[in-house]
Amino acid sequence: MLMTRPPSSPRLPRMIRANGGVRLAIGADPRRGGTPMRIAESGGYRVRFPRGRICEGVFINTGGGMTGGDRLGIGVTLADGAEATLTTQAAEKIYRSDHDDTEITVSLDLAPGAGLAWLPQEQILFDEARLRRRFEVAMAADARLILLESTIFGRTAMGESVKAGRFRDSWRVRRAGRLIFAEEVRLEDPITQTLTRGAVAGGAHAFASCLIVTPDAEARLEEARACLAEAPCPCGVSALDGFLVARFLSHDAQALRGALIRFVEAMRGQIMPRSWMI
Repeated sequence: MLMTRPPSSPRLPRMIRANGGVRLAIGADPRRGGTPMRIAESGGYRVRFPRGRICEGVFINTGGGMTGGDRLGIGVTLADGAEATLTTQAAEKIYRSDHDDTEITVSLDLAPGAGLAWLPQEQILFDEARLRRRFEVAMAADARLILLESTIFGRTAMGESVKAGRFRDSWRVRRAGRLIFAEEVRLEDPITQTLTRGAVAGGAHAFASCLIVTPDAEARLEEARACLAEAPCPCGVSALDGFLVARFLSHDAQALRGALIRFVEAMRGQIMPRSWMI
């Protein structure tokens, strides 16, 4: 009897993949800084605003993670003078993909006088994950933005590593219509080997960037360096043209998390969102 071997990785139809996101408009509120005016949710993605003294939104992925072919789109608009903090309920897990990329697109629009702290928890990439992420930011000349993103390649505490996969990250920030910050990161097979190179990550498997765009960002460079003086992982900060960017590398995801919490809290003068403390 002739036996044939079935395909090991059949491609899933697009129709059964998660495709959705959150659209959010925040208006000014003299009591809390901001208040949600319009919310649109689809595809298992939600946002909730716990009651408190500030406008703090928490994004929730009811699917518990993302994989190849999943698409997430987030659009946030802040009106004149509105202020908000946005975070996630937990770290986002990006699982292995046989074919398609996992796609995340974030669009942020800040009107004059608006202030946004974008502070999601980590994104964890599993072996053979394929993530394509893009940030598009348009902000007024006097708007204020803190944008934090951290990425972990494998849960080393559980013996995991990311030998293969793809990570593409694109950031574009425009202030008063002018492009002031553009960045492209591209990592592909063999990821673990690439991360060991001194000019890339020196063997670290976790990294983060914190971009601060405010009218006084450049003047706070020495303050930022002082905040990083006792960080438990390699890090550095630079400032140019009205923005400040801090970089972090770590062999230990918990050490990275601790460094980010201390830095962001010091630079904001506020504690991290409550979901970070759970």
